[in-house]
Order: sequence, then C-alpha cells, then structure tokens
Amino acid sequence: MSEKPEQDEERYLCIEIRNMEVFPGKILVVDDEQDIVEFITYNLKNKGYLLASARDGVEAIKKAKEFRPDLILLDIMMPNKDGMETIKELRSNPDFDDTAIIFLTALNDEKFEIEGLKTGADDFISKPIKPELLATRIGTALRRFRRDDDNHEIKMTLGDLEINKTKFTVFYKGVEIPLAKKEFELLSLLASKPGRVFLRNEILQRVWGTDVIVGDRTIDVHVRKIRQKIGVDFITTVKGVGYKFEMA
Repeated sequence: MSEKPEQDEERYLCIEIRNMEVFPGKILVVDDEQDIVEFITYNLKNKGYLLASARDGVEAIKKAKEFRPDLILLDIMMPNKDGMETIKELRSNPDFDDTAIIFLTALNDEKFEIEGLKTGADDFISKPIKPELLATRIGTALRRFRRDDDNHEIKMTLGDLEINKTKFTVFYKGVEIPLAKKEFELLSLLASKPGRVFLRNEILQRVWGTDVIVGDRTIDVHVRKIRQKIGVDFITTVKGVGYKFEMA
C-alpha cells in the first residue's frame, strides 16, 4: 500500500484553507509555547490566512525561506535563537524587505520596544493575546504592502503617499512625483518600515551597493531632493545615526 504524498501545507506545518481561491495572506507563527501557537492559528485560520509555524529562531529562518510569508508573528523570548537575533538576520536579507514582522511579547518595557522597532519590527502585540486586536494589527501591517493580483503590482500606501514598487512611481495626494532611480529606492527603503531608524551604512549598502564608492554626503543630497520634490517632509534625520520615515 503506497503512502499518500505529503502536501506542501503539511511539509510547512500549514493549516490548509480548502475551497478558497483568495486568501488574505500567508503568516508564519514563531513561538516556543505550543498552546500559544495553537491559539493563534485557530483564530487566524477562521480569518482565511494560510499558516505555518516554527518553535524557535533557527527554525523560523528556515521556514521563512521556504514558506515566504507575508507576515511573521515572532516571539521574543525563545531558546536557540531569540526574537531579536532572528529579526536582525531576517532584516539583513533583502528577500524579506516586504515581509511585515510583529513581535509577540510578555514584556512591558518601553526601551525594549524601541530597540525592537529600530531593529525592524513593524509592531508589538502584548501577551495575553486578544484575538480581535491581533487580527486588526495584522490587517494594518499587511495593508502597507498590498499586492494587486491582476497586474502583479506591489504597492505601499501610507496615508496620501503611494509608492508603486513595480512601476517605480510615487504619488502624493493623487499627483505623480517624478523621482530619480536612487531617490525612489531610498524613499522606498525608508517607507518600508515607518518609524525604524536606518543606519547610514545600511542605506548605502542596500541602495548603492558595495561595489560603488559614494561620498559621505550622497544620502543627504538625495534626502533633500526627495523632500523638495514631494513638498512634505516624511524623512526625519536622526543626527549621527541615520534616517527614518514618519508620516507628517
């Protein structure tokens, strides 16, 4: 008697959503407490999400590369590799630039949350987890990176600002803002994680690459041009550190 072939969802520990052609997104749940994983997956399954799970940071990175989630719910206190180490590794990989990451935490420490946001977290959810609040926070994070399935367009919408990463266009209040390629890439990078401070060296590496030698003032010049063209200052200078995107 032959064995039934494993389905992709089984291989990734996914919860299969049957008879649905459209689902709101793929979510990777990372927590070493099985009861929390089961609680979250039960509630999100009813919302139509495709789900995968991991027990620690090491497994999470492996699953993220295989499953390619739209959003990761990441516990902070875990064995082997904790949440902070995990998010640093994920954010260093350009493949996860458009992946939202929300920390799950039982800690109530403002300094810890600030550090998490600087590292690349999009949001924090405190334990014990409230199902409706969880669903709302997830929906908000995913809307920042919505995909137009008909045209395969990737867009970011932040208030009146729309950045189309497929067409390389920027609109503010419905008016197109002409940006040079590096200006667009810089704005897109900063806007991908509102509130997160991007270090100068990180910006240079991710926008200009390691093979190009640019001057110390290159970023400053491009930021100034973006501010002038849009007419609204979305980019905040963090003196001696880098830049961050903030809604006006």
